[in-house]
Amino acid sequence: MTFLKNKKILIFGVKNHFSIAWGIAIAMYKQEAKLAFVYHDIRSKKNVTLLAQKVQSNIILECDVTSDTSIVQLFKKLSKIWNKIDGIVHSIAYVPIIQLNKNYIKVINRKNFLDAHEINSFSLVAIVQVAKKFLNNKSAILTLSYIGAIRYIPYYNIMGIAKASLEANVRYLSASIGKNIRVNAISAGPIKTTASYKIRNFHKIITISKNNSLLNKNITIQEIGDVAAFLCSDLSRGITGQIIYVDTGNNIV
Repeated sequence: MTFLKNKKILIFGVKNHFSIAWGIAIAMYKQEAKLAFVYHDIRSKKNVTLLAQKVQSNIILECDVTSDTSIVQLFKKLSKIWNKIDGIVHSIAYVPIIQLNKNYIKVINRKNFLDAHEINSFSLVAIVQVAKKFLNNKSAILTLSYIGAIRYIPYYNIMGIAKASLEANVRYLSASIGKNIRVNAISAGPIKTTASYKIRNFHKIITISKNNSLLNKNITIQEIGDVAAFLCSDLSRGITGQIIYVDTGNNIV
């Protein structure tokens, strides 16, 4: 029996077939979840629409997570299709490229600092605040982090600080949202995505990760997707407020 059968999951963050969010979507589709997708702007709509078709979804909605009005409108539109949902995947990350390519203290500025926290961390709070009344009992909320939240990673810079904020959000949200809704994060190992290639010397991070891996390999979006599917299913009903490392053991090396 598939463990997400008929679960309705809303996914933020699919950009293309390299996206971690897409790996999650594929894994959830294999477990017979019903999926809806959110795109950020008209430029990304085409990609998201084509990918959604591959998992038999025609629910593709626009949302700007920096706008409370946009988030409210998103859930109003979704509620006309699905009365309630069973899960949310928050796989959202953004920072100007320069912040991932220079010495931290030389390039950091107030605007980029605040923007990084709003988009990467507060967006989860903003979404959950609106989504809460649309969530079924025993629903699950999942976000994506990286070990740069707790360790220095060269050139990860402000993203590391924003991810630390996101991980703290997971703990506080899980404690405050209510007894029947779970909130967790996956801290994924470095993986080749459109976003990760913006980090200076990312190819070195990938190589070091493989060399330090306890499983002698780098993680894949499929492996992350399988854990995400588990965390959004009733099989993980005893897990909340956690940062789950899916990184072939790198976090302990």
